[in-house]
Amino acid sequence: MAQQTITALYDNYDDASAAVAKLEAQGIPHSDISIVGSNEGDRHNARVGTSTTASDRTDTTESAATGAGTGATLGTVLGGAAGLLTGLGLLAIPGVGPVVAAGWLVTTLTGAGIGAAAGGLTGGLTGAGLSETDAHTYSEGVRRGGTLVTVRADETRSASVMDILEEHGSIDLDERAQGWRAEGWTAPQAAAAPSPGAVPGVADGRTRVRTYPTTSV
Repeated sequence: MAQQTITALYDNYDDASAAVAKLEAQGIPHSDISIVGSNEGDRHNARVGTSTTASDRTDTTESAATGAGTGATLGTVLGGAAGLLTGLGLLAIPGVGPVVAAGWLVTTLTGAGIGAAAGGLTGGLTGAGLSETDAHTYSEGVRRGGTLVTVRADETRSASVMDILEEHGSIDLDERAQGWRAEGWTAPQAAAAPSPGAVPGVADGRTRVRTYPTTSV
């Protein structure tokens, strides 16, 4: 059965985390959900456990990748929803800045070392099957303070996943990008999509979620 990577961007981290909690409640496995949110000004540090040693920092990043934190020093969310968000960790992404993140996308973002996403968020997203244009736009959205949720789901669950993401306030990506361009933002020139199926599709006229064929990350 075909797998899809479904994406949604939120202005508000709490809206994104509520969507994650609802997805988990509907039976979507932690391993198929990822969240990456701007931590500009350390705004979300209170949600993440404090790490003071190299070992703790290693555990925090690994915890974020698996969504399975086991204590405050492993990136436990303080007072947050149980599940994926208990593995929330701190990362620094080139071109985006500091973020809080958890889930499968973190393993791509931390490939070059603890706490540093060498390929950037754009590279991680294109590696997951997103078009380069959308990957740049999502990366810019996080840089500007947003929170990105990505979900891997098969065709039987994709519609319900998109419903949940939309009902928690995901934004219209094209509309937002148009506004940024009017302010002078220029995305890097997009390369050709990695495959014909990687061109973003808007299912059933939806404008606040995107869906792409899943690729290995």
